[in-house]
Amino acid sequence: MDVAERRVPLNRDRVLRAAVELADRTGIDALSMRNLAQELGVVPMALYKHVANKDELLDGMVDTVVAAIGTSAAGDGWKTAVRSRILGARTALLRHPWAWRVIDSRTTPTPAVLAYLDSIIGLFLAGGFSPDQTHHIVHALGTRMLGYTQELFNDSPASSPAAQREAARLMAPTFPNLAIMALAAAHDESSVVGSGCDDQFEFEFALNLLLDGFDHLPH
Repeated sequence: MDVAERRVPLNRDRVLRAAVELADRTGIDALSMRNLAQELGVVPMALYKHVANKDELLDGMVDTVVAAIGTSAAGDGWKTAVRSRILGARTALLRHPWAWRVIDSRTTPTPAVLAYLDSIIGLFLAGGFSPDQTHHIVHALGTRMLGYTQELFNDSPASSPAAQREAARLMAPTFPNLAIMALAAAHDESSVVGSGCDDQFEFEFALNLLLDGFDHLPH
C-alpha cells in the first residue's frame, strides 16, 4: 500500500472491504485485527473506532459479501426469481470461499443476511404460497437458500480419480451398489465434494428438485 493510500481516512466501509480482500487472499483463519491494521497501514487500536471487536468485524464482512448479491424480481415467476437469487448467492460465496463458514458460525443473522432471507421469503409469498407453506419451504431449503451446503464447501483435499476407482474396486465385493455409483460418476478433480462430483451440478440438481417439488404444492 502506498503512502497516499495510507493517508486516506479510515471509515467502517474501508475497514470491512480491506478485511474481505485480506480474507480472500489469506483465508479467514489467518485474519486478525493486527494483520488487518498492517494491511491498512494503521495501528490496531485505530480499527476499534470502526469495529468494536473481531466478532463485529466478521459480521460486517458477512454483510459486505451478502449485500453484493444481485436482486431479482418475481416478474418471470417465483421459481425463476428464487433460483436466480439463490444461484447469485452461491456465486458470491464462491468468490469469497471463507464466507460460508463465517455465516454458518453466526448465532444471530446479520442485517444483510436477514434482508436477503426476507427477499427470498417475499418471492415465495408473492408466488402464492401461504406463510405456513413458506415456513416449511424455508426449512426444506436450509442453508441452500443462502447459496451453500456444508458438503459443497469442504476444505479437505479430494482423493485423485485413480484412488477413487481403486477404493471402489476394493469395496465392490462388500458394498456393490456403492461401488457401481462411485465408478459411474464423472470424475472432477476440482470438486470439493469428491473427485466423482461436479459441485455446481450437484447444488443446482438438488435446488431444482426442491423448487419443482414446491411447485406441486397448492398455491
